[in-house]
Amino acid sequence: MSMKKSLIIFILVAFVSLSKALAWGATGHRVTGWIAEKYLNKKARKELRKILKGESLAMLSTWMDDVKSDSAFDYMEEWHWATVPYGQTYEQSVKNPKGDVIMTLERIIAELESGKLSPEQQIFNIRILVHLIGDIHQPLHVGGRDDRGGNDIKVTWFGDDSNLHRVWDQEMIDGSRLSYTELAGSLREPSKIEIDQWQKHNVRDWAAESRSYEKQVYDIGKGRLGYHYAYRNFPTVRQRLLQAGVRLAGILNRVYG
Repeated sequence: MSMKKSLIIFILVAFVSLSKALAWGATGHRVTGWIAEKYLNKKARKELRKILKGESLAMLSTWMDDVKSDSAFDYMEEWHWATVPYGQTYEQSVKNPKGDVIMTLERIIAELESGKLSPEQQIFNIRILVHLIGDIHQPLHVGGRDDRGGNDIKVTWFGDDSNLHRVWDQEMIDGSRLSYTELAGSLREPSKIEIDQWQKHNVRDWAAESRSYEKQVYDIGKGRLGYHYAYRNFPTVRQRLLQAGVRLAGILNRVYG
């Protein structure tokens, strides 16, 4: 096999492996960042532009997935989700010693609010904040079942082999055929009352909301998913992306505005 052919195969394998690991997919995460920028106040927008050297929240939102191929960041692998057994609260549950999405977000937010981080540390925390606020709003990232957040639930999506987690992370969004700016621009305008309510909720409230969708998420019949499943659930995807963006803006306004 030629070196050129070997390189092409390696790139394709790496791409497929990475695509299966993404949470919300690149499009979903960028929607969250795009929405957040829309709701930043003037001071927060100015401060973030300076700290991030002009990089947008949309573009940095995928950083935590981008570095999964680098073993130096393996310690962050468990931070993308949390498992809370049914019948228990998060407080009652046995915590993952390697961390989870709830404890990591609470820590990252507290560190940003302390005002004691260096510019480099702030960039690191903001990258994590943007990504994990997206993750925690995906219902299967806060689950109570022993199925790796739906990854072990094999389904077909329009006839192709898939799993339940991938359907929620990527396939419903990709099926819209919209870019992240088009999808973000198509979301409804929340009312001032909704914005205030959503931004008053804390990390554990966001997690509880995601868990509340368990019944509809797992209503998959024989697992042959397509138009009907998307029709019933894509409005929830859109709502969660919108809430994630508004809440991300709320945190950043509190820290920098």
